[in-house]
Amino acid sequence: MPAPPPDARSFLGEVVSVVPCGDDGVILALKPELDLPPVRASRFFMLKPEERLAPLIPRPFSIYRERDGALEFLIKVMGRGTKALSRCQPGETVRMVGPLGNGWPTLDGDGPPWVMLAGGVGSAPFFLAIEQALAGMDDAAPVPKDRLTYLFGAATRGLLYDVDGFRELGVTVHTATDDGSDGFRGNVVQLVKKLWDAGDVPRECRILACGPDPMLEAVEDLTREHGLEAWLSLETLMGCGVGICNGCPVETRPDGPMGDWPNAKCCVEGPVFKTDAITLHGRETHEPAKGRSGN
Repeated sequence: MPAPPPDARSFLGEVVSVVPCGDDGVILALKPELDLPPVRASRFFMLKPEERLAPLIPRPFSIYRERDGALEFLIKVMGRGTKALSRCQPGETVRMVGPLGNGWPTLDGDGPPWVMLAGGVGSAPFFLAIEQALAGMDDAAPVPKDRLTYLFGAATRGLLYDVDGFRELGVTVHTATDDGSDGFRGNVVQLVKKLWDAGDVPRECRILACGPDPMLEAVEDLTREHGLEAWLSLETLMGCGVGICNGCPVETRPDGPMGDWPNAKCCVEGPVFKTDAITLHGRETHEPAKGRSGN
């Protein structure tokens, strides 16, 4: 049975700052009480304020970036849990469980270029990914800036969180908004097709994507149609983050590397999955492997 990663821990983080970001977001900076090694982009932490009136169930957040010994998290303020985190004050403490899950693959410069598609707060796992790619990691050479393209879509300009920060990284950035208030009028899947047709992005590329389910379903379809390697970082709701509650199943592909079992646990086997392993469109029903009773 999949288990939490061996480097996951439960510990406290001191609030360093809470900075507004976009129309409805904040960047929460926490200084862990433990010394943590570098964390791969798109891994996540379960966060909950220690204040007793905060919601009991922690919420999962991808690490946004690391700065001066603090871990930063991009949070879209939506419900009780995110509101509680957004109202934290410097010096208060937050319970942190992590790092959890599996992050993006190692980004290298040897194969086709990388194209990253973000939808709204789905931008959260990409800032650190770009930084790590530019610096090189896992013995991979640094990826040249011209082999990294970042496409950022949202409903309107105010939901393109920290887009100027992405531009400052020096990679190619294109934006898309539903209302046309910034960049291309439309969504990021339509944008990548437009850039392919214009020759601004090579059709032979490797794709990383994170955003709402309809967007990721469209990315899955697009990459299958064109035979492209693609990885999706899923925004599935999680109750525990460590594989106990079985609240975050993701359907696997019968013909894929995880196909001997109908579901994968997003929290411990994801949140990043290659599209040859899972599907967001449902799957053919098949009998589970012998000796396994349920996920």
